[in-house]
Amino acid sequence: MDRLLRKYRRDLHRIPELGLELPRTWAYLKKALERYPCRVFSPVPYGVCAYFDFGRERTAAVRADMDALPLREETGLPFASGTPGRMHACGHDGHMAMALALGAEAARQKTAPPRNLLLVFQPGEEMGGGGERICRSGVFREFGADRIFGFHLWPGLPAGAVAGRPGPLMAGSSEVTVEITGKSCHIARAGEGADALLAAVEFVRRAYRAAEELPPGTRRLLKFGRLESGEARNVVSGRSLLLGSLRAFEPETLAFLKGRLVEAGREAAEATGCAVRVGFGGEYPPVVNHPGLFEEARALLGEGLRPLAEPVMTAEDFAFYQRELPGVFLLLGTGRDTPLHSSRFDFDERALEAGLGAYRRLLGMA
Repeated sequence: MDRLLRKYRRDLHRIPELGLELPRTWAYLKKALERYPCRVFSPVPYGVCAYFDFGRERTAAVRADMDALPLREETGLPFASGTPGRMHACGHDGHMAMALALGAEAARQKTAPPRNLLLVFQPGEEMGGGGERICRSGVFREFGADRIFGFHLWPGLPAGAVAGRPGPLMAGSSEVTVEITGKSCHIARAGEGADALLAAVEFVRRAYRAAEELPPGTRRLLKFGRLESGEARNVVSGRSLLLGSLRAFEPETLAFLKGRLVEAGREAAEATGCAVRVGFGGEYPPVVNHPGLFEEARALLGEGLRPLAEPVMTAEDFAFYQRELPGVFLLLGTGRDTPLHSSRFDFDERALEAGLGAYRRLLGMA
């Protein structure tokens, strides 16, 4: 395996940072890229871009996300996280390593590829909408980018296997926050109160029923993962908080379900006498691979690109780039079954070499 590729991955794995402020990761990437004949700059705070000018009219972009997750690592790896409670558990260390190694490949090119190359290292993929911030910076227009590629390491596929599909690949998503205010009282006088716990139950029942109103075969997901309510077993709850996620592949499906959730809130309020506020946030559009560019990728990768029969419910802010310019996002097998966002997440590093090889073919650098 390429020594530099492994070094980049392991160095970055040791210094995980969260969200939009990634000073150590930013400094590492900047130092590594400044060794190469390219323009290195930051289009947004703690983001890093490297532009390789091959004298071509148009530019191909490659995106790598930079941020980690708030997890205590339990892999036992010799290069495990050096920051307690922080871990690269979603493969972003591998994504960055491939893009850095691609920069080394670009620096060695003796024949100019068909397009200039723009490497985009993005903060805030897990939280903060970093992809949207990069797009708003105008960097793609400035450098004449007409396409963008990205990978996501993916459990359940053989190490280095590349999979994808034209059209919808990953779901659009919206966080759902439901705040319920009732009136607390002793349960012996429950009739004097307004039960916020009951209102939460009523809301969830109505919300899940609404999700079933769509035509059969409509891909969607609505789930609540957290409920906070009440203070004691013999006191009517005066407050509830519900946290969930809504996902779908078509904007109209998301819009319909949001409307029905607001209606479910009104119905739950009328049934229980509580105040119910339904809010949405952290919204990502669906990841939709450009059909024409995907066909180009299929031709370049040949049998190395496995067809994916169905899209997945995972959300990814690569979707923001695909609203800005044609883009293809692909899955790269980890060779392991350990899921993403697990404190034991790791991958077969040989996958990175396969991913780097796929990038070379996609960019005409093979």
